[in-house]
Amino acid sequence: MIHKRITLVEAEVGDFSSFKSELQTAFAVAVVDEFGQLPDGPIPSDTDLDAAMGAPDAVVLRIQFDHQPIGGAILSINEETKHNSLGLFFLSPKKHGRGLGYLAWQAIERRYPETLVWHTHTPYFEKRNIHFYVNKCGFKIVEFFNDRHLDPHGPSSSEFPGADEGFRFEKIMKG
Repeated sequence: MIHKRITLVEAEVGDFSSFKSELQTAFAVAVVDEFGQLPDGPIPSDTDLDAAMGAPDAVVLRIQFDHQPIGGAILSINEETKHNSLGLFFLSPKKHGRGLGYLAWQAIERRYPETLVWHTHTPYFEKRNIHFYVNKCGFKIVEFFNDRHLDPHGPSSSEFPGADEGFRFEKIMKG
């Protein structure tokens, strides 16, 4: 069964450099597809990734298929409130379109069964992500950030075009 071939392994600090590089490569594909080129520097920046990966409640996971890394996730797990966040999620572009992202998300949900609500976000232009979160994983769009309603925690438009427009999603697991 294919879902048993997906595993989640906490990334080791010594693996963070390659994890960041793989994540930035995966994110670059969508930016280049939408805007034709990358701005100066990787997206997300090394500084932003270091902050996300080093946050006190962060869990950095490698997504593996048949024990080979194919992607990763950076989660924020709040043991007290059980409101957890999917900060960043990626698969190698070579693995897109095979259902592996959905299987990886299911594995994350199984890993944190006490979660009451999952939160995540994505830029407005990421149609694949919007489809994935809403139509595949069961998230609901709960907020749209734009120039009239800024994301207080989001990137600035100076990072890349359209960075200040995006959606916030929630998935209520249990009440």
